[in-house]
Amino acid sequence: MPETAVPITLIEKPGEALLDVVGIGSPLVDVIARADESLLERLGLVKGSMELIDLEQAIAMYASMGSSIEVSGGSAANTVAGVAALGGAAGFIGKVAADMMGEVFTHDITASGVEFEAAIVPDADGGTGRCLVFVTDDAQRTMATHLGVANTFAPGDVDGSLLARTKITYLEGYLFDLPPAKEAMRQAIATTHEAEGSVALTLSDSFCVDRHRRDFLDLLTNDLDLLFANEDEIVALFNAGTLAKALDALEETGILGAVTLGAKGCMVVTPAGRLEIPAAPVAKVVDTNGAGDLFAAGFLYGMTNGLDPERSGQLAGICAAEVIGHLGARPQEDLRALAITAGILEH
Repeated sequence: MPETAVPITLIEKPGEALLDVVGIGSPLVDVIARADESLLERLGLVKGSMELIDLEQAIAMYASMGSSIEVSGGSAANTVAGVAALGGAAGFIGKVAADMMGEVFTHDITASGVEFEAAIVPDADGGTGRCLVFVTDDAQRTMATHLGVANTFAPGDVDGSLLARTKITYLEGYLFDLPPAKEAMRQAIATTHEAEGSVALTLSDSFCVDRHRRDFLDLLTNDLDLLFANEDEIVALFNAGTLAKALDALEETGILGAVTLGAKGCMVVTPAGRLEIPAAPVAKVVDTNGAGDLFAAGFLYGMTNGLDPERSGQLAGICAAEVIGHLGARPQEDLRALAITAGILEH
């Protein structure tokens, strides 16, 4: 069994209300509908991927969707909502428009208990971002995302007040598709480290990794304390060809890494070795959208609240299992109660 020591510094600041996690990402409202693979082909979407689209494409694709539901989403926003659902203190930084979807997102994220540092743009072209989520019968999700005003997220949209209080800043890899947002993330990393916090990154999507491999490897070498990825993403990051080679490369970096493996569970890579953690049971997989986001929520909550990497990985699996059992990327059951029942958390 590997030692539990990991390169995560948990800061203490007497007199200040610390946050466990602050997420930075694109605020989105998810529009979710079931779809068959022929529709994905007609729309030119690659099954299981995320593609950025413009407003005209978003309108056309929305018209092609069947009956849908709308829920607040966004990868990092889902994660911090999960942290809050577990009882953690969480914050979120992102950009919305002064429109109905912006009001919906703001209401939902704050109602979940998350502090929202919002950059609000009045009368913005494109409005608040939205993500069209197509769920096929095998529970795979394919996403077409119109970022709206999130497309203009920049360093000036981060004032640093939340980052000065957080134990871990959690960055959404999707933002690297936007040059101003990339600079905002680098600023956030510097601010977090100045405040003695740690930095985590989720790779988000294997296509995203292909576009930004050099940037991500640079972050891994110089700035990160914790990395989240799935099997395809970690193989793509190291251009490794196989999972085994990718895990070897990740272990050589010396940082903490959590790699999800679907129904096989996850592999947690620590400087002292690896932990193979089986998946939590789920009665039926309905929608895989949000699985990685909620996995990260459980792991981050565990690591900032006294759990070792193994228990954090088990908690992450419970959170992921809950969210794939229903449509939508936010939890519907009481995550903390599930973790208590499983013996991971105490009352």
